[in-house]
Amino acid sequence: MNNSFHSRLRAVATTLAVALTLTLAAAAGCDSRKEPELPSVQEKLRETHIYGQSKLRIGVATNEPLMGDLRNGQHVGFDVEIGRYVAASLGYEGDQRLEFVSVATEDRIPSLQGGMVDLVVSSFSITEERKKLVSFAGPYFVTTQEVMVTSRLKDKIRTIEDLRDPAYKVCTSGGSTTEAELEKRQVKALVVKDVGDCVAGMREGRYDAVSSDETILAGFLASFPKEFEIVDMPFGTSELLGIGVPIGDPALRDLVAFFLQKSYEQGRNGQASPWQTAYNRTLGPWLRAEKRQPQPLDVPKLVDFDDKAPSK
Repeated sequence: MNNSFHSRLRAVATTLAVALTLTLAAAAGCDSRKEPELPSVQEKLRETHIYGQSKLRIGVATNEPLMGDLRNGQHVGFDVEIGRYVAASLGYEGDQRLEFVSVATEDRIPSLQGGMVDLVVSSFSITEERKKLVSFAGPYFVTTQEVMVTSRLKDKIRTIEDLRDPAYKVCTSGGSTTEAELEKRQVKALVVKDVGDCVAGMREGRYDAVSSDETILAGFLASFPKEFEIVDMPFGTSELLGIGVPIGDPALRDLVAFFLQKSYEQGRNGQASPWQTAYNRTLGPWLRAEKRQPQPLDVPKLVDFDDKAPSK
């Protein structure tokens, strides 16, 4: 009787031990499946090189009408508006906390590498080669390569083959993706610092055509509508414009991508997004096709300043 009782007791204890082990294992399994808490924008901001800076410095063009221009001492244009939105999102709102720095096309990468600017928003096409030197957030715009000719030659320069004719002087900006594309197409181009220099030379009769992004050319067409015409040529390239960030600051890149995504989601949900407002005020009336903000790539999940909890 006594032995039987002890046997039953051992059996019950073993059963309870197994049950407890299974319960603990199940609980541990549940805990392991719990999603970790998302980092916040504020935490990510503390990891950036701009944390604690009194001013944010953004490199922009100053002679690209509609994109980045200096008018009566004020920086204006689509890129400038996007820069203002990103700066305000990072906590740098108002002229006292934001400084726009003029950067030429060929100086965009050195200005980021040398610490002269914190960001570059200046018709900066994302390429694999550039990604070895700087980081990008975006794209925030998709454009194409086009050609603008003087009105007197609008019926003579219509194709890429026409551009190869040595009788015509083609101009482009140094350090641009357009320069590489023209070279690939065996088009001999005269290379200058900025597209604005090409346009000035065309107005003086030194050049016959300029090739660049459609967005940049649209700005000069808006400034001189009777002097030029944009010719659609089949370069077959889409330019993804991104915001340049120092390659050593992944946290800042993530934050810029996050805020571009926030604007994208607002537009997708039918709200008035900062991107759409900037586009309507600048490029919209001058581009031949209606544009929408593209979805940014590699966007991290963060808890925003004004979010109470991470969205699932």
